[in-house]
Amino acid sequence: MRRITYVLALMAIGGCNTEKPIAPATVALSSNAPEVRYTIQKLPSPLGGSARGVSINARGWVAGFSNLPDNLSRHAVLWHDGVATDLNTLGGANSSLQWPGLNNVGVVVGNSETAELNPLQESWSCAAFFPTVTKHNCRGFVYEDGQMRKLPTLGGYNGFATEINNRGQIVGWAETPVHDPTCVSPQVLQFRAVIWEPGSRTPHELQPLHGDSTSAATGINNRGQVVGISGKCDVAVGEFSAQHAVIWENGQPTDIGSFGGAAWNTPVDINDAGDVTGFSDFPGDGDGTANFQGFFWSKATGMKKIGVLPGDKTSQPFAINAQRQVVGLSCGDVACHPFLWQNDVIQSFDSLVVPGFGGTIVSARHINDNGTITGDMLDSTTMKKVPFIATPVPAHD
Repeated sequence: MRRITYVLALMAIGGCNTEKPIAPATVALSSNAPEVRYTIQKLPSPLGGSARGVSINARGWVAGFSNLPDNLSRHAVLWHDGVATDLNTLGGANSSLQWPGLNNVGVVVGNSETAELNPLQESWSCAAFFPTVTKHNCRGFVYEDGQMRKLPTLGGYNGFATEINNRGQIVGWAETPVHDPTCVSPQVLQFRAVIWEPGSRTPHELQPLHGDSTSAATGINNRGQVVGISGKCDVAVGEFSAQHAVIWENGQPTDIGSFGGAAWNTPVDINDAGDVTGFSDFPGDGDGTANFQGFFWSKATGMKKIGVLPGDKTSQPFAINAQRQVVGLSCGDVACHPFLWQNDVIQSFDSLVVPGFGGTIVSARHINDNGTITGDMLDSTTMKKVPFIATPVPAHD
């Protein structure tokens, strides 16, 4: 999985400094648009650098990250009740969230560098999500009761945690000790999707599809259904690691389809009804070049396109809620635009925001079941990227 050319791919969202410019989109509201708008509340950047909200729970708590002032390292952060808490690290320079790793109890999961250098010189999946590549080991973490704890691997050096449900089940992927011939340097070790159960946090492997080498889990709902990818080891960041989009039910993987591409076929989130959102490549990606668009999948509908905003070429969702509302980014050659997809219509999120909040929305990253959204915005006063909470309110004529 390698860093793609822009920060659309959720499997390769790098730092704030890697994103395309954000330009407000001029898109007319569909006649199917709900009669709501969104008020914006800014959240502070507690460590002095750019910051982003990545996950919002039913209580309105937000988890994400904040860069240090030099923007060369970052820490995972939890915002709740007006307080921003630095979750610190597992001993290395960086920690972060890039998936909706916050449940309604307030437990946070994400990834952190440790103090140990990787003996195989792997950069691992975390390299796509931190401002600098240090080649320290990186592990999934769980933060609860005021403490960050390391999640165990499958015998390798590295692990990665993506999402936690309200039952306390955590999913992600972890290295095994196997030297996998489908890996591409600097990656050496095979990795497999895992689910860490509450209590002991022992990782249970989720097998890839028959014939595939590796797998990774990207989302879990409260029923224990898991979504993720299956494919080759590659370099542990998307691409041909994501040859197949899968759903695991009772531990068994099922291919949910694609738009015909050979890579970057990645579910990113699943709601409690079993509806899935993610992104999938079209044909012509044989060299690994991403050409994906967002999808919505259910057992009833199969995979269907979410589409793009006018003038854009690619789109990538980040989250889906119980109302089948999806948030994400739509990108052209120059700029990206946050979107909200609902009732089979993709809309510019900018067009739904009540004006006068003092900034520009950069991204829409997560939406809870109440329809409240978080992401990051450019504060027009400080010219710094900060998290926000967007709350739906009735529209006025």
